[in-house]
Amino acid sequence: MGKLLKKMAVGLTMIGSLSACQSVKVIQIQNIKESESTQKNAHIYCAGTESCQFERLDQTFIMKEHNELEREALKAGIVRIQGKSLKEPNALYLSVTPVQHEVVVRFYPISPDKAERLHVIHTFKPKTAYTLTMFRDRTKHKVSLLDASAPDPLCVDLKMEQKTIRRFCKPYNVLTGLGEFVEKKL
Repeated sequence: MGKLLKKMAVGLTMIGSLSACQSVKVIQIQNIKESESTQKNAHIYCAGTESCQFERLDQTFIMKEHNELEREALKAGIVRIQGKSLKEPNALYLSVTPVQHEVVVRFYPISPDKAERLHVIHTFKPKTAYTLTMFRDRTKHKVSLLDASAPDPLCVDLKMEQKTIRRFCKPYNVLTGLGEFVEKKL
């Protein structure tokens, strides 16, 4: 009985320390203040799936694979939080200088174990909100039975405010089971 209580105490302590670590990260993010220089920044959000994460902005890593915020992203001051917890879906967004950047985003459309990565190089405008939104392209085309059995392509829209300005789709290749995101003409 004593061993069981000790194990429970150790388990509760570990859970408490993990949640405390999360709250410290939230406080660190909330303490990033807007300055005169950052007020002109563009904001980049991700949406469309239960979970999407910013992996990298240019050479600065933001989120590790196992949902842990990188220290260098905090130091760079590019991470912002919408909501009260990092556990909320799509809790983070980026505040970036209005120039050309490479943004790498991980979407999890099917399960938390299988990420779809999208690399976008874009010139962001000042004081503008951008959203990368993932969805399945459910448009019906006349195709062969083999092609019809494949899943609908995954697509990601880059929206500037409410207007879609770019679209990237990853068609499923029936023969190889693989696909790459390719920009589609709008």
